[in-house]
Amino acid sequence: MRLGFVYTRIREDEKLLLNALRDRGHDVVKVDASDVGFGLSEPRPPDAFSGVDLAYNRCLESSRVRYVAAFLHQYDVPVVNRPETSWVCADKIRGSLALERAGVPTPKTEVAFTVDGALTACDRFGYPCVLKPITGSWGRLVARLDTRAAAEAVLEHKETLGGYEHKVFYIQEYVEKPGRDIRVLAADGVPIAAMTRSSDHWITNAARGGRVEAFEIVPEVRRLVEDASEAVGGGLLGVDLMETRDGYTVHEVNSTCEFKALNEAVPSVDVPDRIVDWLERQS
Repeated sequence: MRLGFVYTRIREDEKLLLNALRDRGHDVVKVDASDVGFGLSEPRPPDAFSGVDLAYNRCLESSRVRYVAAFLHQYDVPVVNRPETSWVCADKIRGSLALERAGVPTPKTEVAFTVDGALTACDRFGYPCVLKPITGSWGRLVARLDTRAAAEAVLEHKETLGGYEHKVFYIQEYVEKPGRDIRVLAADGVPIAAMTRSSDHWITNAARGGRVEAFEIVPEVRRLVEDASEAVGGGLLGVDLMETRDGYTVHEVNSTCEFKALNEAVPSVDVPDRIVDWLERQS
């Protein structure tokens, strides 16, 4: 397989993948998205993608993930993940709509476009509630609003930041969880491996220092991962769940996810090797 490996930074995750691909004898063409121009009217892809059987989109920035996938699809270059999946997962509103439409349990969410509308939504949820940016990862700019005064202050700051997306207020109920959440890496809805991420802080992301442990996938989680994957269009995904008194809830599906912590947490599974297994089936 000749694989176009599209990236913006080579982290430990990318090194693990590149090593696994080369160990299998695949011809890997590394393409730094920062160095490539994509023509709107050209019928063929940039020379860097000449002859590739599959492109693997490992860009970090959500905008690059979305547009690289869209351009490659336009050029008839097979790309993982597909543009539809990349766009749905990169936008929390689209992701929530997809999960709700598919009947996947997910935290109650409201979206408002003014501070007054957002405060009304916060009051309906009660305090604490959670305010999230509509794009982003690693728990950045996520705020737990414990009081109405806190909500007023944070919302005012967001309104004056200037960017349009900061004026789209995505508000969720606060879900009491047992100090941890669950990340499942899945390929077309089939789990590869899973871990818990625990922290004394209410944000438990591994990228924010959360402690990780292997998680044994129970039937309910397996079913929800399959349903969530299908809801966003399938592909190689990180599905995030929380445990509640009423069962599990899916709070996010990620199209480009890190897995080095998962690889360390589940030593019985060679995660990059399993990813390459799946990539081989896509070419």
